[in-house]
Amino acid sequence: MKKVNVIGGGLAGSECAFLLATHGVEVHLYEQKPVRYSPAHKSENFGELVCSNSLKSDDASANACGLLKEEMRALGSLTMQAAENSRVAAGAALTVDRDRFSAYITQTLKNMPNVTVHYEEVTDLSLPPFAGEINAVCTGPLTSDALTEYLGKLTGTPLYFFDASAPIVTKESVDESLSFYGDRYGDGTGDYLNCPLDKEDYDAFYAALISAQTVERKDFENDRVFEGCMPVEVMAKRGYDTLRYGPLKPVGLSAQAGRKLYACLQLRPENEEKTMYNLVGFQTNLLFPEQKRVFSLIPALKNAEFLRYGVMHKNIFLNSPTCLNYDQSFRSAPSVFLAGQITGVEGYVESAASGMLCGVQILRRLKGLEPFHFPRETVLGALASYVVTPNADFQPMNANYGVLKPITGFEHNKKAKKAAMKDRSLSIINQIKENLYE
Repeated sequence: MKKVNVIGGGLAGSECAFLLATHGVEVHLYEQKPVRYSPAHKSENFGELVCSNSLKSDDASANACGLLKEEMRALGSLTMQAAENSRVAAGAALTVDRDRFSAYITQTLKNMPNVTVHYEEVTDLSLPPFAGEINAVCTGPLTSDALTEYLGKLTGTPLYFFDASAPIVTKESVDESLSFYGDRYGDGTGDYLNCPLDKEDYDAFYAALISAQTVERKDFENDRVFEGCMPVEVMAKRGYDTLRYGPLKPVGLSAQAGRKLYACLQLRPENEEKTMYNLVGFQTNLLFPEQKRVFSLIPALKNAEFLRYGVMHKNIFLNSPTCLNYDQSFRSAPSVFLAGQITGVEGYVESAASGMLCGVQILRRLKGLEPFHFPRETVLGALASYVVTPNADFQPMNANYGVLKPITGFEHNKKAKKAAMKDRSLSIINQIKENLYE
């Protein structure tokens, strides 16, 4: 069977390479680390998580991303195997120890006999060893300038948006007398560490946040911020109560606190040992000294030790509906496929899912089969359809029920409706997985 070059060892590339290699394809996986690092990457391993260590909700009956995970598990996802191997308790969320997670992905791929790893930067697919071969570009939202320029020749000028990550603090530096453990509404296993604020605390914090200094952006022309990664200072400037309905919402936590809360920040475990905690929803572009000054105004964080400050960077994505076929191949270069966040999906799990979809379509191409159209009743199918459907204002999309094909008969019972959508989706996935490559 013909070989395939997979460019990029992130979640999408790792998932694509794993699926192809599992089915006997000779895979050449190209990763530019450690020869060259992007501004956000630090580890040599594949599947590095650069922002949060949470893969979001794992509840397939209540959350579209949770349902997507179940679909991926049914199809043998490497990402889901790695997550299970490195899971960190965090209520209903699938949260992982990021080092163990990426190490699992790296070792799995390196131990596959038909996977050859090349540590080098790829900038041009028109030259050997890529010319005339099937190439899957899975380089993610931080694709190098050189490769972005090459892709631009195929598609036109790529779009971009800003992405931000949240700070991490040490557990021992959080004031236990001013915080408490508990999951929202008492769900889960009580792994979140909650940091309440009364009105006086919130007023001081809010005033400092909206006036704090941010990193100067030198190479961007506008502030296109994806809503799902909105910097906390940008969110705060939308109004005094915006944070109290967002990352500082006290809803569902008052019972655990034993009193009514005005606002509350949740901290989520970053590692299995629970020595590091992430400030949930506090993606930021504040200057590092400002982060320490402002976030330390939250009472429980008054002596917080910051292991990592929040950072912000440019993310690349293409206007996929104008340049991609349904199977994620370029209209102008059918032997070149695209996968991951660069296609216009947003999120860790969604990126890995895109890599899986790409691998499925490449394998079918190698077998002489037509592209497989995943039903829109599945999250996989809904995302696959979204990135190629014409859209005058195409923007990155998370897994959500809105992109799924509607289901009727549950207009007054959202819980039952979501459960029905789950059953419908998984039934379809189990039916198609047996003959997906025939």
